[in-house]
Amino acid sequence: MRQRRLMNQINVVPYIDVMLVLLVIFMVTAPMIQSGSVNLPSVDKVPAPPTDAMVVQVKPDGELTLRQTSGSPEKALNRKDLIDEVQAAVSANPSQSVIIAADKSVKYELVMNTLNDLRNAGVNKVGLQTQIGKSPR
Repeated sequence: MRQRRLMNQINVVPYIDVMLVLLVIFMVTAPMIQSGSVNLPSVDKVPAPPTDAMVVQVKPDGELTLRQTSGSPEKALNRKDLIDEVQAAVSANPSQSVIIAADKSVKYELVMNTLNDLRNAGVNKVGLQTQIGKSPR
């Protein structure tokens, strides 16, 4: 009597079929996924910003303005000139604080790029201006 040898191979065809079905399902459903929007909260109480702080305003079109003191007029600057002005102020006064103010319609990336530029310029005290209002609960 002749003995049968066992077959030591795995049949992967069913696994490939399942993988292809899952791939089609993900390809069909991926465009339907809605991206969520982030509504940043407002806060009840915020400490007042320092009166000697420089204010960098980021406008929706990407324009940057700088106000040296609370009573001074705003100057429209490009990114390089803004960094030069802030570095000059920080070299004169190492504890100089800078506040970034931006409208809520400004891209988050523009605000973060400005914050990163100020940090790289050596500014240690950088804050973000917020709106005082009732926080949603």
